[in-house]
Amino acid sequence: MEYLGIDLSCAVGSLRRGNIPDKDCLLPLISKLLGYAIVAASTTVKLPQILKILQHQSVRGLSIISFELETIGYTIALAYCLHKGLPFSAYGELLFLLIQALVLIAIIYYYSRPLGSITWIRALLYCAVAPTILAGQIDPLLFEALYASQHAIFLFARIPQIWQNFSNKSTGELSFLTSFMNFGGSMVRVFTSIQENAPTTVLLGSVIGIATNFTILSQILMYQKPQAGKEKKTK
Repeated sequence: MEYLGIDLSCAVGSLRRGNIPDKDCLLPLISKLLGYAIVAASTTVKLPQILKILQHQSVRGLSIISFELETIGYTIALAYCLHKGLPFSAYGELLFLLIQALVLIAIIYYYSRPLGSITWIRALLYCAVAPTILAGQIDPLLFEALYASQHAIFLFARIPQIWQNFSNKSTGELSFLTSFMNFGGSMVRVFTSIQENAPTTVLLGSVIGIATNFTILSQILMYQKPQAGKEKKTK
């Protein structure tokens, strides 16, 4: 009895006998269900951030380079998981996050006009190289090195935004809901990566995600309240 790669025979058999499924049966099942839950939730993770920018027609406080690096990181991570043949439940959210990240970048570019020549060069380079990476048409050793660097990319994608938040004592148009969903998704993905026997590098990426997303989430809670208080006083 298997649906979407989820083996239900063990759990169903135990329940029919009036027993609670044991740990070896239950944990893989929970992992699969959580994995698909993350994939489903990932379809709307960046939607609050997109809507907030469109509502205010502003990208105040947002670091363009952070969102660009994040998009590169999603591209490499998705390509690697596809190349390794991991089950869709273990990486499916990367596909939807990449699509939303590209939409978000386009919106940020639109509200950041005029764009400098360096920004346009970065965008064109990504459009030229990304299809080759996603197709896996690169040397296997280079692919491994690229994926290893992906963790540094995600880390450095968060640092400019974290520093900008700290310097401005404000998180600008950053969405609390999007940051919270990113943090929660990273927490759950650690568990599913262990259960799916994903490579250690995949697990490391989730751990880095927990640390960086928690930092940004904390900054939103810390800086947005005082900012809201100031706005009320000015009114």
